[in-house]
Amino acid sequence: MRVTAAISPDPDDLFMFRALIEGLVDTRGLEFDVVTADTDALNRMAAGEGADINAISIAHYPKVAEHYQLFRHGASVGRGYGPAVVCLHGQAPETLAGARIAVPGLTTTAWMVLRMAIGEFEAVVTPIVPYSRTFEALRSGLVEAALLIHEGRLTYPDEGCELLLDIGEAWQGWTGGLPLPLGGNVVRRSLGPEVVGRIDGAVRDSIAHALAHREAAMDWLLARGVTLQSRDRLDRYLGMYANADTLDMGDDGCAAVRRLLDLGAQRGWVPATNVDFVGEHGPC
Repeated sequence: MRVTAAISPDPDDLFMFRALIEGLVDTRGLEFDVVTADTDALNRMAAGEGADINAISIAHYPKVAEHYQLFRHGASVGRGYGPAVVCLHGQAPETLAGARIAVPGLTTTAWMVLRMAIGEFEAVVTPIVPYSRTFEALRSGLVEAALLIHEGRLTYPDEGCELLLDIGEAWQGWTGGLPLPLGGNVVRRSLGPEVVGRIDGAVRDSIAHALAHREAAMDWLLARGVTLQSRDRLDRYLGMYANADTLDMGDDGCAAVRRLLDLGAQRGWVPATNVDFVGEHGPC
């Protein structure tokens, strides 16, 4: 049976799926067809036809929950860190509220949490592929600040930028220490429990293989030409977003997902949603 998987081209997603792409683990009789797209496109994809497995922003889950369940594995989780709001050195806006801020899309967790943190602002959607576009928008004066996810989170000092706000740090402060669940993988409900169970095991094994063979996985990522071509930076990035939480986000990760979506629903940004994870009975 062929299974489609739509993930981002970022190192953490490729790291997770490497063993399935390369046939390094038992696929439980499944053939995985993996395609990549940027975060906002993946969210829009899941809200439409969608793949059997779809990487999405956690904030977008309520809009696809009718058709998809969340995995406990495959998540990008920030513990005291997360997406960053930056500006050019010496050009910080007086306040982020009301400022023109480049954002990676209006479906992302980062965008939702930034709104919670600073109130309303003028969002300027700036595609993150190539990620240099965001820094070009800053230098041209199109925006006063930029919300960075993925690689830009590590490379902004090279672009003459300084940190204004780490939204993962802010989130941890106002939730009593919960991690920030940024992205996750969902699976189509219509596949049925038996197939979903096989997919669940195969993807989990792929993540475990990557963690157990981390150096080889990094070699593979660098050979593929991922944006972070510095091994040290790639190592740091994977340490942030492809780690033990990726194998299982844990009970506090589940609680953080529910808290995030409850806060979004209270503000009328997303529908109220009972979150159910693969392998669990009832809402998390």
